[in-house]
Amino acid sequence: MDTKTLIKKCQKNNRKAQSELFHLYKDILFALSLKYCKNYNEAEDNLQDSFIVIFKKIHQYSFKGSFEGWMKRILINNAIDKYKKAPLLDRSFDENRIANTDVDPEVLNIPLDKLLKYIQELPDRYRLVFNLYELDDYSHKEIARKLNISEGTSKSNLHRAKSILKTRIVSCNDCLKKKTVMSNG
Repeated sequence: MDTKTLIKKCQKNNRKAQSELFHLYKDILFALSLKYCKNYNEAEDNLQDSFIVIFKKIHQYSFKGSFEGWMKRILINNAIDKYKKAPLLDRSFDENRIANTDVDPEVLNIPLDKLLKYIQELPDRYRLVFNLYELDDYSHKEIARKLNISEGTSKSNLHRAKSILKTRIVSCNDCLKKKTVMSNG
């Protein structure tokens, strides 16, 4: 069944079509959800909650623009809304530990799953700003509007997120180098 027909059936609350749509897009949307959530379980919850919203609002989709893009916006906005409703950020991360180290491009041989874990461990606002700016091409003006912060705060949060990630990547690579030296020695 083509996507347009599938969407039209979903707009008529056809459960079989909804199931098919879910299975067609769940992996793509889950990968996106992982970027915006702290962990696997939170990402799963966000995915499920987003599909509920998608099916409630699917009648609003007018077949203009990308359907996948429309669903992604719902998922991202859902993650941001949850963040806004959550209690204050956990500020236990010691920002004084952030080093101003220039990273050698050769050092960035870090597995993708490790990098994703580091992104997920960022404080909420840093993670959201980093993902919106670096991975989803939002401007600082758009981020400021979405998160109800100033553009300057968005830029500052992006800088801090990058600094934290840089420090963790360098530390990870230092550990990997030590393990290699120890296993060769």
